[in-house]
This record gives sequence, structure tokens and C-alpha cells, in this order.
Amino acid sequence: MKKVLLIIAGFVSLFLGIIGIILPILPTTPFLLLAGSCFAASSEKFDKWLRGTKLYDFYVADYAETKSISRSRKKRIIVQIYILMAISIFFAPLLPVKILLVLLTAFITYYLFYKIPDKED
Repeated sequence: MKKVLLIIAGFVSLFLGIIGIILPILPTTPFLLLAGSCFAASSEKFDKWLRGTKLYDFYVADYAETKSISRSRKKRIIVQIYILMAISIFFAPLLPVKILLVLLTAFITYYLFYKIPDKED
């Protein structure tokens, strides 16, 4: 039963991570890390499958293996975040939501560049 629940949690996390690619409010990488963790604890088959996807390779592999991200990769990530957040802020109907999105963007920028170490190239 525990394995089944972990597999379900893994797929829910994977689904939320995929949605996070489009919606900047949902963080993609943490959900993909959670999915990987759930699959690793429950199913070697699903764990191997997830690690073999381009999605995992693009969003998670560097950080999962080295606990760091290259500076050039961070710059690409932040450009994508800024574009998606700008769109979200523009369309947000309420001022408090807009302010929250600006603060979230500032936090993501801070965390990405000051808390996650640069990977040696």
C-alpha cells in the first residue's frame, strides 16, 4: 500500500511540476525532485524512467547530482522566470496578487543566485 501511495504521489508531483513549466506560481524543480524521491522509494522502474526523461535532465539532473547549477544555466532559468512572471503580473487582476508575484520573483532570484552554489564548468 505504501508503494502505491508513493507512486501516486510521484505522479501527482510530476504533473504539478509539468504545470509549473507553464505557470510560474508552481515551482517546477521542487515538484520534480519530490517525484524523483517518491519514485526512488517505491519503484525502480518509474525512478529509472523519470531519470531518463528530458524533463528531468533539463530541470533537475544538475542540481540533484551536484547540489549546484552552472551560472549560464541560472541566467537562462531567470530569463524564463522573468518573462513568465511579467505576463502573470500583467494579467493579475488584484494589486495584492501583483505585489505577491513581484516578491516571489525577487525571492526566486535571491535563492537562485545566492543560495544555490555555482557549478564549476
